Amino acid sequence: MRKALILIAPAILLAGCGVFGGKTKSLDEFAVARNAPLVIPPDYSLAPPAPGTVSLTAQDAQTQAVEALFGGPAPRSSTEMSVLDRAGRDRAALGIRSTAGDPKTTVVDKGQATQTILAAPEANSQDASAQTPGQ
Repeated sequence: MRKALILIAPAILLAGCGVFGGKTKSLDEFAVARNAPLVIPPDYSLAPPAPGTVSLTAQDAQTQAVEALFGGPAPRSSTEMSVLDRAGRDRAALGIRSTAGDPKTTVVDKGQATQTILAAPEANSQDASAQTPGQ
């Protein structure tokens, strides 16, 4: 009897919450607005592509995508133009960015000792050592 009471009591309590909890507001299915029907646009001037012809839309799509991502060429401000003119924009060699990262490009006068150390072969020892000429 006690086990039955333990099982029935929670069910009675939960049922009471539904009865005494108040009235919940239901949705009104007639308050829903209808969408306007789809309409085919009146432009019928498009013709299907002819078989064997090359489509130019792929290149146009790529150009549009690049322009959408990065934008077109932005105008430079007068301050930026002044800085570029003072830095010698007109005297810069073409392709300088390619040669600046080249390992054979000497950017700073490193001196003979530093160049010898940098050109030394790798060794498998724990101690680093380098021999410079004349010392």
